[in-house]
Amino acid sequence: MGFKIVKKRELIPNRVSELTIYAPDIASKARPGNFVILRIFPKGERIPLTIADKSPAEGTITIVYLVVGKTTAHLETFQVGDEILDVCGPLGKPTKIEKKGEVVCVGGGTGIAAMHHIAKGHAQVGNKVISVIGARSKDLLLFEEELSKFSHKVLVATDDGSKGKKGLVTQVLEDYLKSHEVKEVVAVGPVPMMKAVSELTKKYSVPTTVSLNSIMVDGIGMCGACRVSVGGKIRFACVEGPEFDAHEVDFDELMLRLRSYVKQEQISYNHFCECHGKEKN
Repeated sequence: MGFKIVKKRELIPNRVSELTIYAPDIASKARPGNFVILRIFPKGERIPLTIADKSPAEGTITIVYLVVGKTTAHLETFQVGDEILDVCGPLGKPTKIEKKGEVVCVGGGTGIAAMHHIAKGHAQVGNKVISVIGARSKDLLLFEEELSKFSHKVLVATDDGSKGKKGLVTQVLEDYLKSHEVKEVVAVGPVPMMKAVSELTKKYSVPTTVSLNSIMVDGIGMCGACRVSVGGKIRFACVEGPEFDAHEVDFDELMLRLRSYVKQEQISYNHFCECHGKEKN
């Protein structure tokens, strides 16, 4: 018996969607920072997706995905009432959250959804949460309304200036760091963004945590694909993370490894679209 989709919401048309899945055992145990592994048909690949939210009372978890490859394109064809074959979790080490004062949570792209659960956790223990989110334009921003429900402030950056400050999230973050005593920065999103945030916060000596969920594959430490250098040592993001001290992560090595199978992934995605008459993103 699979895991039923009880709600589907299109966040960015043909690009990003949110699924609410009935998974009571996972919902009761999930904590900020945890992820799940999905398999949508018997011979399909396993994909890791960070839990964006949970409702133990309703027995549901929420995930957000970007349609970027074969499996996410296939997942996008699922509708309310359909069942996902396997949902395994919660996996990974949860975010270390303790009451400390002011915390800035930075998110970019679909990483905003993963950041949402972490920011919510900080708010629940009594920290003052400042959420900084960015996108190319205002119509590509995610979770602004959801974050505003518990954040002290939601600061926005867009590349084209259509909302908030024109520019990058790092510009908004630096403006804030100059005038506030921030105890920790959490960043989740594209690796170049997390690298830029790390370089900035190191200058201001602010402890920073990043989530390396984008490098994961099987989620249980067996395939070795999620190897990453942290503090000069090889770590496995799926079982020892996915969160690490940003100032110890070798981001250059990480970005090289992320590009290892780009060609093969594109071929697989194109084949799926051609076979199912789907328009390529």
